[in-house]
Amino acid sequence: MDNQALLVAITIIASYLLGSIPSAYLAGRLIKGIDIRTVGTRNMGAMNTFYEVGFVPGLIVLLADIGKGAAAIAIARALELPVPLEYLAGVMAWLGHALPVWLRFRGGKGGATVIGIFIYLMPWGVPVGLAVFGLVLLFTRFPTFSYSVGLTSFPFVAWLVYHDGWLVAYALFVLLLPALHYIPRLKEIRSKSSSWRTAFIRKSLKDRR
Repeated sequence: MDNQALLVAITIIASYLLGSIPSAYLAGRLIKGIDIRTVGTRNMGAMNTFYEVGFVPGLIVLLADIGKGAAAIAIARALELPVPLEYLAGVMAWLGHALPVWLRFRGGKGGATVIGIFIYLMPWGVPVGLAVFGLVLLFTRFPTFSYSVGLTSFPFVAWLVYHDGWLVAYALFVLLLPALHYIPRLKEIRSKSSSWRTAFIRKSLKDRR
């Protein structure tokens, strides 16, 4: 194996293993003795940790999961790999979160890991995403929906700010990864609501369905 192939293999494996660190699972086990995948929305992610474990653990999990996506891209860039391999590293980090080897490949949806990928690749998208998140949260009081809408701003940032067609395509593809995992959750939310409007407009931040 030549040096370039070795660097690629290291990046792919390291990105997957980073992504597979089950921060939400560890927080639930260590702090409350629960499996985060069996309570609340049953998602191994930061938002479920906020509600089921606590604000500070949720914040730590959020930062850790964001860091996984950013770190994967950073590794590829530090090794001076081509941009397509940076993109692959990000996908591998998400895959590690969704299918962690440590938990028999039963992980979370990976929204925060996607945020980390975008933050590293498109830092100018951060204020835009935060602004969209804040506005949507103000009207809906639904954090998960709000940050999901905020994420959709990144392909536009890739187009209008970075003028990079490949980055636009990559952003759309990466958004599709957690979006597909949210479909069962959307169906569950709709079944508990009288309409789509009541499904997405909550009475308060504590209102969960």
